Amino acid sequence: MAERKKRKEAVAQHREKNNNFISSTRFTTMKRLLSVLFVLLIHVSHSQGKYISGHLVTAEQWAFLGRFCFLSELGRLKFQFTYSPQEVCGNTVGCQNILLYYDEDDQWPAVYPHPEKNCFEKEAVVNVDQNQVINLTTSYRWSGCELSDDGAMSCGGGRSFRSARERWWYIAISSCNVKNGLNIQYEMTLTNGNSYWTQHFSADEFHILETDITFLVLFAGILALSIWVATILKSRQLFHTSYKMYMSAVGFHVFSLFLLCLHYGQYGNDGVGLPAAQLLGRIFQSVSSLVFLLMLILLGKGYTVTRGRLSHSGSVKISVFMTLYTLAYAILFIYEREFFDAGLVLYLYESPAGYGLIGLQLLSWLWFCYAIFFTLKHYPEKSLFYVPYFFFYTLWFLAGPIMVLIAAFVISKWAREKIVNGLEQSLAFCAYTFFLILTRPGAANKNFPFHVRTSQIGIVDDYEQGPQQNGTANGGTGVNLDHFPHQSMYSTSTDSSFIGGGGPNFTELFTVATPTGSQSRPADNPPPYPGGSMDPARRIPDFTVKSGIS
Repeated sequence: MAERKKRKEAVAQHREKNNNFISSTRFTTMKRLLSVLFVLLIHVSHSQGKYISGHLVTAEQWAFLGRFCFLSELGRLKFQFTYSPQEVCGNTVGCQNILLYYDEDDQWPAVYPHPEKNCFEKEAVVNVDQNQVINLTTSYRWSGCELSDDGAMSCGGGRSFRSARERWWYIAISSCNVKNGLNIQYEMTLTNGNSYWTQHFSADEFHILETDITFLVLFAGILALSIWVATILKSRQLFHTSYKMYMSAVGFHVFSLFLLCLHYGQYGNDGVGLPAAQLLGRIFQSVSSLVFLLMLILLGKGYTVTRGRLSHSGSVKISVFMTLYTLAYAILFIYEREFFDAGLVLYLYESPAGYGLIGLQLLSWLWFCYAIFFTLKHYPEKSLFYVPYFFFYTLWFLAGPIMVLIAAFVISKWAREKIVNGLEQSLAFCAYTFFLILTRPGAANKNFPFHVRTSQIGIVDDYEQGPQQNGTANGGTGVNLDHFPHQSMYSTSTDSSFIGGGGPNFTELFTVATPTGSQSRPADNPPPYPGGSMDPARRIPDFTVKSGIS
C-alpha cells in the first residue's frame, strides 16, 4: 500500500510539472497585458465621444477641437461656447471664429498638419458662402451670442451638414486678430439623425453595435458548444491542455464583446459611452488572440498530440516570442492613447508598434509552418488532422496582415472602422469555429487529433524514470513525454465514439521488456489508478511483461 501511495504522489507531481510551462505562459501573457490597464485607464477621456466638451487654453491663434463623420443629409452640430472677449481681445467685443472643414484635399488636408501656415492662411481655406464659418460675435445672428452682465460672451446654436456623400468634418477655432491666444470653454453635440442606432454614432461607426451584438450571441454559442465537447473529452480522459487554452481564448473573446456592447450601448444614449469598458474589451480581445496564437503554435509543435512536453530550448523560445508579442500589443495601446493625432483619421496599425505586430504575426506563421512540417515528418499518420489545420490557419495568419494593408490603403476613411470591425470579428469566428469542428469527438471525425489519455501522460513519465532495459525506457517501446507512441500502435477497439470509427486499445499501450525467465506481475499488485480510484471503469490497464515490443 505504501508503494502504491508513493506511485500516486509521483504521478501527480509529474502531471503538475508537465503543465507548468503552458499554464505559466498563458497566465503570464494575460498578466502582462492587464498590467498596462491601469496606465491606460488614466488617459481615458470623454473628448473622444460625440459629446465633446472642454476648456481650451493655448497661446496659438488656431486650434483643432474635434471631428465627426456626418451623413449626407442628417448631420447636425449643436454647440455652446463661452469666453471672455475683454480678456482675449482687449477692447474688441468678440473675435472668435468656429471653422468647419471637410475631407477634400483642398480643405482639411491643406491646413493640417501644416505648422508652417499662419492663422490667416488656414482661415482662407474655408468658404464663408457655404456657411463654413461661425463668427462668435453678437453681430452674427446665427451664432446665438449674448454678452452677459459680467462681461462673458455666451454663444449657443447649431448647424446642419449636407454633402454628396458621408464625409468627415473637422471643427477648429481661430482668433487671428489677437496676440494672446485662445481661452474658451466649449460643449458640442454631434449627431446623425434621431435613431438610437445612428444618432450619436459617427457614420464610420454605423452598425458596429449591431455587429458586436450578433457576434456576441454567436461566440456565446461557440463557448457553450466547447463546454459540451469538453465534458465529453473529460469523461474520456482526452481533455488536454491545448483544448483548455482554446476554451480560454473563446471565453476571453466573449467577455470582450460583452464589454464592447456595454460601451456602445451606452454610447447610443449619451454620445460618451463607457470608455473604460471599451478599453477593457479591447484588452481582453488582445488576450484572446494571444492565447489562441500560442495554442496554434503549440499544437503545430505536436504538444498534446504527439508529445506531452516541450524541450527546454523550445520553451525558452516560445516564452521570449510571446513576451515580445505582448509588449507589442501593450505599446500599440499606449501609442494610440498618447501619440495618435485626433486630427488625422488613423488606423490602429498605422504606427511603428502596429507594423511590428504585423511582422511578429508573419514570423509566427513561419514558425507555425516549420513546426507542422517536422511534426508530420515524424508522425505522418496525423496528416488527417494537420493538413486541414495547416491550410486553414495559414489563411488565417495571412488574412490579418492583408486586412491591415487593405484597411490602410484601400478602404475609404469614412467607412473603414465599421468594415474592419466586421472583418475582424468574422475572421475570429471562422478561426474558433473551424477548431471546434476539427476537434469534435465524434465517430465520423477522422481528423480528431488526440490518441493518448490525460491520465496516462503522468503514468508514462513515472515509468520513464524507472529501470531501463537496453538503454531504452519501458523495454524499447520509446514511450515518453517527448514522443508519444504512434497511433498505429493502437489496434481498433469497440470504443468507436472518437478517433473516427475506432479507439485505441489501451491494454497493450505500455509494455516493458524483462530478462528471460521473468514472470508476469502478480495480480495482487496492480498499477495505480487515476486519483486513487479503484473503479474498474477508470482503471489504467495492467502492464503486461513481455520479452519484446507488442
